[in-house]
Amino acid sequence: MKKGNKYGTHRVLEPKGVLPQPANKIDNNMDEIYDNEILIDVKTLNIDSASFTQIEEQAGGDKAKIAEIMLDIVAKQGKHRNPVTGSGGMLLGVVEKIGDALIGKTDLKVGDKIATLVSLSLTPLRIDKIKDIRPDIDQVDIDGKAILFESGIYAKIPEDLPENLALSALDVAGAPAQTAKLVKPGDTVLVIGAGGKSGMLCCYEAQKRAGVTGKVIGLCHSERSTKRLQELGFADVVFSADATQPVPVMEKISEITNGEMCDICINNVNIPDTEMTSILCTKDTGLVYFFSMATSFTKAALGAEGVGSDVKMLIGNGYTKGHAEITLQELRESEKLRKIFTDLYA
Repeated sequence: MKKGNKYGTHRVLEPKGVLPQPANKIDNNMDEIYDNEILIDVKTLNIDSASFTQIEEQAGGDKAKIAEIMLDIVAKQGKHRNPVTGSGGMLLGVVEKIGDALIGKTDLKVGDKIATLVSLSLTPLRIDKIKDIRPDIDQVDIDGKAILFESGIYAKIPEDLPENLALSALDVAGAPAQTAKLVKPGDTVLVIGAGGKSGMLCCYEAQKRAGVTGKVIGLCHSERSTKRLQELGFADVVFSADATQPVPVMEKISEITNGEMCDICINNVNIPDTEMTSILCTKDTGLVYFFSMATSFTKAALGAEGVGSDVKMLIGNGYTKGHAEITLQELRESEKLRKIFTDLYA
């Protein structure tokens, strides 16, 4: 086997010298793998929410057109990086082959079912056939192959949870795990996009970490997601609003917090232009966690400057230590959370 680079630069075709994620094209030839790669027989792609929303809108909701757009992305780039959002997603598959240099260094074996916890935007991918598209949960069943680099992280699919349930939760594992690290007892926490997949997990974790002296506020978009979060009981206050309208939302949060505003804001939405809502609802000494891949760094940075806000801002790294374990444990701890995830995603 040919020797590969830890970070997968040996697969980069253009431009040379960059890492696989920002590369315009990578090698997705699966006939021969490098000595430090893992070949995966792919079953399901879980497309990033911002990415799938954009593709679905571009396709006008037509599944055949969605498939055409996805196949075109992979044909041009050798990976699934949405050219509009820049984001990817992750995948579920079975380990087919392990490179010689990794034998004895990984706990994986041929036949293991895994979810990759690195983005499809850097993962060499070949799609042979798109078998089914489930727009309501951003999942696409395929026949295909993918490569996990030596530096790539993954989670074995646990035996006590259905595959699609675990995949849906692991897709957003960074958000609740970061919430667990950031929220302290007594904090007032605003979760934007609280009725969605990552939002529900974050509300559950925030409520647990903020405790009885804290407060969790859930901002939802639709009437359905608002009602769902109210019934779950993971937030002290739940309301629906347009998160792209910062001033009305800020006024609502000021009313809820008696003018104190929030210590932490966690942004999980899959649409652009919600940066200023997050910033204005957070006190100067507070922190905004932008988990959303629809976030514009420019809008957030210049917007905060423009309103004289000294709020700290954290970019949503989809990885933090223990994120897979923390997220799957939430589904085990909460019967209500597991049931709603099973109904919606499994």
